[in-house]
Amino acid sequence: MSTDSLIVKVVIAVTLFALLALGVAAGFRRWRHSRARRRVVRAVESISLAALRDIILPDGSGGHLHVDFLLMTGRGLLVIDLRDVAGVVFGGEHMHEWTVMNGIERSTFMNPLEALYDRVAAVRMLAGDVPVEGRIVFTERGRFPKGRPPKVTQLSALAAEFPALGPEAASAAQERCHEAWDEISKLAEPSPLARR
Repeated sequence: MSTDSLIVKVVIAVTLFALLALGVAAGFRRWRHSRARRRVVRAVESISLAALRDIILPDGSGGHLHVDFLLMTGRGLLVIDLRDVAGVVFGGEHMHEWTVMNGIERSTFMNPLEALYDRVAAVRMLAGDVPVEGRIVFTERGRFPKGRPPKVTQLSALAAEFPALGPEAASAAQERCHEAWDEISKLAEPSPLARR
């Protein structure tokens, strides 16, 4: 066997090994991300009697709105806009943009409360007499050192704000909400904006 053919075989073997290692690393990252996402989804849905996730609903003006989560709780219906940002978040109810500082990185995003208010109004229009609330829920990767604006909470505080119900109270809540829930469920369509 010539030296040139041996070098070619070694280069091919090293290249294949490197590609395999990259594929395994990418697969592991994807698996970790999807496992973390499932954990967050379970935490959000654990406070509900029924849940719809990543749906679009009519907005009342001929258009549609994306809803991350719509939950049936003991207090009525709850619209949740989930945010998974890493870093320190600075935002206020009347600020146009909110800022995230993560180490030396700085980014901004539009105030999410305005869109939440639109989603809550659309669900209220469909829900009739059933109370409808809304929350922007941040995962624990985001922190608010200057305090959280109204209607903004952390994932870890969600269960305390919407505690689990006993069997009788849960049954009464489902009875109170079932008609509106069934109607909204029929109108809900899968959202093309669903997060994976």
